[in-house]
Amino acid sequence: MLKGFVSFTIACFLFVSGCATGGLHHSAGRNAQAPASSPKVLAVYMPWFGDHSHIDVGYSSQDPDVLRHQIEQARQRGISAFVVDWNGERRPFADHNFGVLEQIASESHFQVGLLYNEAEDDDSQATGDALAAFDDAYNNYIGPQAPYRNAYLTYQGHPMIFIFPKRSHTDWNRVRAHCSAWESSPVLIYKDDPPVQYDDAFAGSYAWVQPGNQGWKADGSNWGQEYLDYFYKTMKKHPDKIAVGAAWPGFDDSRARWGLNRHMQARCGQTLDDTMSFYRRYYDDSNPLPFLLIETWNDYEEGTAIERLSTANCNQGEPTTPSAVSSR
Repeated sequence: MLKGFVSFTIACFLFVSGCATGGLHHSAGRNAQAPASSPKVLAVYMPWFGDHSHIDVGYSSQDPDVLRHQIEQARQRGISAFVVDWNGERRPFADHNFGVLEQIASESHFQVGLLYNEAEDDDSQATGDALAAFDDAYNNYIGPQAPYRNAYLTYQGHPMIFIFPKRSHTDWNRVRAHCSAWESSPVLIYKDDPPVQYDDAFAGSYAWVQPGNQGWKADGSNWGQEYLDYFYKTMKKHPDKIAVGAAWPGFDDSRARWGLNRHMQARCGQTLDDTMSFYRRYYDDSNPLPFLLIETWNDYEEGTAIERLSTANCNQGEPTTPSAVSSR
């Protein structure tokens, strides 16, 4: 399979139908059109770099020039939108950066959406936090008064909000009812299966980087095939729900202060190749996958960033790894 520069993997996937695995069709230019059955490709984006609570990766997420460059990089790789990790006003640094990113996305004809992190509080507080955060999102980024709302990610005219559960204490039925008063009610997408009592509150589910029931292997050899197989099989049983597939280049949380020594080998780009194409076992032209979420654009703390992937050591049998800190 592909052993060359990994950033071309996405371009190959998107722009060349039946891409040959032994090489890359560089002539498939950036203006080529993806097949109609290809999913819209999104990428999870971390907006917190430059904040002292996170590692130094050589840039600040508050720098407009950095954001413009990242959007252009993503567009060249066939990515249509960033889905931005977000906690509302609980994390003001990242919240501010989302506003800047949405403005630049509007100028650049790009899109951004929110990945809301559920609060880790008791039931009443978690629900209240979610209601307040969604109101802020509507007023500042999504609703008719939001200055750059044209850049917000939508599905059939409805804004998409991804939910990352923590302790599952939020009453999502209350949140869903609350948001029904919006100009256009949001499409809520939950990680994997939502709690049964909230199933009707969610329009779909997204997959997230993980190994499956076999768990993390000490040598990182479990790249998530079992889990992806389960996710796509489950979503095929629910054709009324929006399926958001996932792809990742590997995983290594050794840089994260919350790390648990979890590893998933990148295998010189093979993990990204395999996860990018795995959905094809279940979706085709007659039943296309609507979205594929790359996890992630720039999470260097958990080793899932595709922003700076390098295969420099592949000839020596080393796995592909992202360069965490750029030179200044």
